[in-house]
Order: sequence, then C-alpha cells, then structure tokens
Amino acid sequence: MSWGIAPNRVVQKNEARSINIDTNSEERMKTIITYGTFDLFHVGHIRLLKRLRALGDRLVVGVSTDEFNASKGKASFFSYEEREEIVSSCRYVDEVFPESNWEQKKHDIGKFGADVFAMGADWEGEFDFLSDCCEVCYLPRTENISTTSIKKLLSDIKKSELDHIEESLHSVIEIVKALSQR
Repeated sequence: MSWGIAPNRVVQKNEARSINIDTNSEERMKTIITYGTFDLFHVGHIRLLKRLRALGDRLVVGVSTDEFNASKGKASFFSYEEREEIVSSCRYVDEVFPESNWEQKKHDIGKFGADVFAMGADWEGEFDFLSDCCEVCYLPRTENISTTSIKKLLSDIKKSELDHIEESLHSVIEIVKALSQR
C-alpha cells in the first residue's frame, strides 16, 4: 500500500499529505512516529508536530528521557516528566512514550505500527536504515527558532545581568574606598 510519501526525502515546509487508501484492503489508521527532547517547548516544536500530524491519522512521539539526554551530553531545563506532559498536551500528538536509547526505534516502529518515521531535516540521512521497516522522511525545521538559540539568548541575558552587577559592585567598592579615606 502506498501512502504517497517518497521514502528518505525532505518533505517541503507546510506540505500537506492526503491519505491514499487502497480500496482492496482493510482501512486502517496511518501512524507517524517521531522523537525529540522537546525542551523549552516553542512554536518551532508546534509547527513541526503539526506538519508531522498532517502526514497521517495518528502521531506518536518519543520524548528523550533525562538519562538518555545525559548519555548524549545534554541537559534539559525541564525534567522528562514535565516535557512528557507538555508534549502530551499538544493537540497534534496522540501518544507520548519515553525514548531511552538510540536502538529502540525499530522496536517502537513495530510496537506502535508506524507507517512513517519522520524527523527534522537536520537529521537527514541518519535514519535511512529504518526504511526496511517503514517510510522515512525528514521535514524542514522552522526557520529562526530553536531550543539552542533560545538557550543562547537566555545565557546572554544572564551574562549581561552579571556584567551589570559586577560593574555596580566595582562602583560601590570605589565609593566605600573613597569614604574610608576621609
């Protein structure tokens, strides 16, 4: 049965997919599976999940556990439980499950009956080996937004505030020195 998605290609931004159901076979839901950390949930996440959901009838999302993130050298602002609750609350998502390691993807595709494995285009080619289990596609990221850029902006704000505090402390020290010399 063909779903009209070319395997192993980047789907164009906002490209909607219609479901082609073979009239000779039993109708069934088309399941899309994806994975991510989903830290500092933002509009880029929403837009990606919306486009993923448009590829089928059901979207299941693996959210990286804190332990898995640590093994990748990453730390999330929100805990797994908080990120799982946030992603579960998104209207485009039907089910959330923990992503604990890289190797579980083939098992998850079978467990959830996934027809399509989809990720952001920044992962293009990394999961082509899954094409023997289901179709694989990569969607473009939302331009000008990412968790990394948000974290950088937040760290820059923090740094500028610290610089301001340091300058203020130097000024206070100079005033105290001047007063003590009187």
